[in-house]
Amino acid sequence: MPVQTESPAQSPPCQLSRRRLWSHGQPISFLMQQGVENPDVISLAAGLVDPSTFPASETLHAAEYLLADEARAREALQYGTTPGAAPFRRVFLEHLARMEGCTADELGVDVDRLVLTTGSQQFLSLVGEVLLDPGDICLVASPTYFVFLGLLAGLGARAIPVQTDDDGMCPDALEAELARLEQAGELGRVKLIYLVSYYENPSGVSLSHERRAEMVEIARRWSKRHRLLILEDAAYRELRYDGPELPSVWSCDERHDSVILAQTFSKSFSPGLRVGFGVVPKELVEPICDRKGNEDFGSANFNQNLIATVLRRGSYVPHVERLCVSYREKRDAMLAAADRYFADLPGVDWVRPHGGLYVWMTLPESVPTGFDSPLFRQATKVENVMYVPGEICHAGDPDDRPRNQMRLSFGVQDLAGIDEGMRRLANAVRAVAR
Repeated sequence: MPVQTESPAQSPPCQLSRRRLWSHGQPISFLMQQGVENPDVISLAAGLVDPSTFPASETLHAAEYLLADEARAREALQYGTTPGAAPFRRVFLEHLARMEGCTADELGVDVDRLVLTTGSQQFLSLVGEVLLDPGDICLVASPTYFVFLGLLAGLGARAIPVQTDDDGMCPDALEAELARLEQAGELGRVKLIYLVSYYENPSGVSLSHERRAEMVEIARRWSKRHRLLILEDAAYRELRYDGPELPSVWSCDERHDSVILAQTFSKSFSPGLRVGFGVVPKELVEPICDRKGNEDFGSANFNQNLIATVLRRGSYVPHVERLCVSYREKRDAMLAAADRYFADLPGVDWVRPHGGLYVWMTLPESVPTGFDSPLFRQATKVENVMYVPGEICHAGDPDDRPRNQMRLSFGVQDLAGIDEGMRRLANAVRAVAR
């Protein structure tokens, strides 16, 4: 007979890593849960791409081309390489050159400086992993992309906010923060300045032309113990509807050794394909690829091949042009609805973005917008509309963050949904502001 052993009533708990504990409770999980559990709610929160604009025919034609020839199909279906195949990187380099208004040869970098990733989010994560130790500092705009704040928290790094205005991060405020950190003996912990340079998620603001070169100069001047790097997140660069056409911060770095550039095709083509790329200083290519090799030894080769095919065959640019027409109409619809439903509410104002997917709205200080606020409950439970609370987009001490802002997305809803969602949201604000 088998030996009977007494089993404990309960197994001991798993011993989780510090990184798991640091990354616990990020707001993106709550927002996704709310969207799934409340399907009847009009979401002005989701930063998703409008499915009606997805390039189905362009993707089909590119896939048919790749699969029509057996040798070409087998190559596309095989594993890729950690940084991405050199021919694809060349195509993406030419794509970058088109955005920069020059030829690939005039860019001043070659394909070895490009790393292809699973969307730009993976690239942002890789940069953080190879540069930031627990306790290191990344300077961020206030407000900034809240998922990146979660990424920093998961690394045990510290995000320190820098004041912004209508032209983006303020150079004087950045200088003052660097001086404060030097006085406190912490300048050596500062590794990164993170900039969402075009139509920032969440504020919709772009860093002005004049400030782009100034940011590079500040990073160079404060590189005293080690090089202080700028991480430029240009996810929304191609979603421009009007306003000035701005050069990248990366292009202002003539030596290309102080700015790391992150780009993605998720917003401009398809998020389902998850293709992004980064351009990095020469010294970071090997560390990033070493780290990436441990994670995936190469992102989806077929998807990279497919995007490269779309670019080669000339169907990408016309798609982006059509996409911008659609989003411009949606942006205008949200701004018109804001004028219609919020203009008579005292103390309410909003940014009028030149591109991107978001409108940033500020309410009176007496009307908090957080997940536990009366407004959030009124909006989601009574009016059936959802937004992103602005406080989660600010770094620093929670007690010092503005609590009366919200991010509104016009990406997913159709024109009627945008108008109705804004009407409901205004009703919720009126109900709690009385």
